[in-house]
Amino acid sequence: MRVPAGGRDVLRRAITGQWRHTAGGAALAAGHQAGEALVPVVIGLVIDEAIAPGDGGALARWIAVLALVFATLSLSYRFSYRAAERAAERAAHDLRLDLTARILQPRGGAETGRLPGELVAIATQDAKRVGAVHIALTAAIAALAGLLAGGVALLRVSVPLGLLVLLGVPPLLLLAHLLGRPLERRSGAEQERAAHASGVAADLIAGLRVLKGIGAEATAVDRYRRTSRDSLAATLRAARAQAWHDGGMLMLTGVFIAVVALVGGRLAAQGDISVGQLVAAVGLAQFLLTPLSILSWANGEFAQGRASATRIASVLAAPYAVTGGGDGLPLPVRGRVRLREVFCGALRGLSLEVAPGELLGVVTGDPEVATSLLRVLGRSADPSPGAVELDGVPLSGVDPAEVRRAVVVAEHDADLFEGTLLDNVAAAAATPEAVPAAMAASAADEVAGALPYGAATPLTERGRSLSGGQRQRVALARALAADPAVLVLHDPTTAVDAATEARIAAGVREARAGRTTIMVVTSPALLAVADRVVFTDGGPSAAVGTHAELVHDNETYRATVLA
Repeated sequence: MRVPAGGRDVLRRAITGQWRHTAGGAALAAGHQAGEALVPVVIGLVIDEAIAPGDGGALARWIAVLALVFATLSLSYRFSYRAAERAAERAAHDLRLDLTARILQPRGGAETGRLPGELVAIATQDAKRVGAVHIALTAAIAALAGLLAGGVALLRVSVPLGLLVLLGVPPLLLLAHLLGRPLERRSGAEQERAAHASGVAADLIAGLRVLKGIGAEATAVDRYRRTSRDSLAATLRAARAQAWHDGGMLMLTGVFIAVVALVGGRLAAQGDISVGQLVAAVGLAQFLLTPLSILSWANGEFAQGRASATRIASVLAAPYAVTGGGDGLPLPVRGRVRLREVFCGALRGLSLEVAPGELLGVVTGDPEVATSLLRVLGRSADPSPGAVELDGVPLSGVDPAEVRRAVVVAEHDADLFEGTLLDNVAAAAATPEAVPAAMAASAADEVAGALPYGAATPLTERGRSLSGGQRQRVALARALAADPAVLVLHDPTTAVDAATEARIAAGVREARAGRTTIMVVTSPALLAVADRVVFTDGGPSAAVGTHAELVHDNETYRATVLA
């Protein structure tokens, strides 16, 4: 996927990607508008050549011609907008695919500074608005064709009337573009604030149980109220800009049509055109209001589409969180992990070495240190300076996707997905045989046994139909079933009772025998089964020993894990 330079690039790619459908729709829509322009001309001919001389045969022929014109323009309209809608939906779909690919790109970065709900809004509402530009473009081309057809028809009736239309439309289009600029700016701000409000709402709903548990509902409501008010203010500013745009365009087009009608009336009064030609001229003047109104609407759609394209471009062009990736890992991966004077986030020169097949416990009293350690191990961030190595190869030179196949980081707040319990565990299983062993090691088999349909029981969104401890056990089973060369666990049993936690600790040790495992935890049960424990504050110095030794010798460690 080529990274776009900006909103105009996104808009151009969206249009050219579906140009066949848009061109076909525009051609048919232009035929519809040309047919609309022919209607008053044919009516004028009916008056001059059939009604005025009283020729019944001519009247029947011209009525047949008029019926044919109506049938043609009706079919053209139907199939033109079918093609335009197809182009709009496909363009929006392609943009959603591009956005999804960028957001899920292993190098990350697209999510920086954005809430998940905001990214969803960009991938849905903004993509839809950019796709809708195809409909506006089809309509605008058709409207221009209608203006051209109307102008040519007026030229045949009267040269001054035709020239008035053909020469008056370009300045009108320029004024329409100028009127659309404030709408584009305010529409972008409106979409930005609306997306942020959606993100905040999704964030609050996801943490609703926690908010209720700590009694923070009022604070959450106040936060959303402020965000919603900001969004409302931006929406009102955009609505005012839309009103000024629509009102200005209506005034301009109304004045233009009035001038055309006035000139036509004066020509008829002077005898320069016949009664039928006057009827045709007035009909054409009234017809011109439609394409001008379409141009006004299309201009507003273009303004909103440009604003949405700019927001999409900001996601697609977001800098990567990590770079590099030309090196490969040695096969098979033995699992020797080494951190050399790593600086990243809360890590301040941390050095650490994990032997292949070792079960290592890492304890820290600072949650930020744990988070930073997880990020560099999973290559969500690269240290600067310092290096993280796997089997002697610096991870900063390896493709993040390859790193994450070898190193699985199971974070504390891992989400479950809709589907059965078994589907969640087996989602990334190394082999089908690994699933039952992983469920037994994590005590997720007990969770399945307590559900109505066992492991085939469907789970709701994010596994909310389970308790916190049950979700943790299913998430741990999923990580164990993946059976990576290096598994990093972050507090996987904080919501589990002591007896179950002891069983899980023994299960993890057995399941990961011979495979490198790093447990970033404060659980005494898990630390007790570790081969070695490192107690660190993120700096260069660390206390190392078994859990029993550190509990006995280190007062700070004892307070951290036994508090």
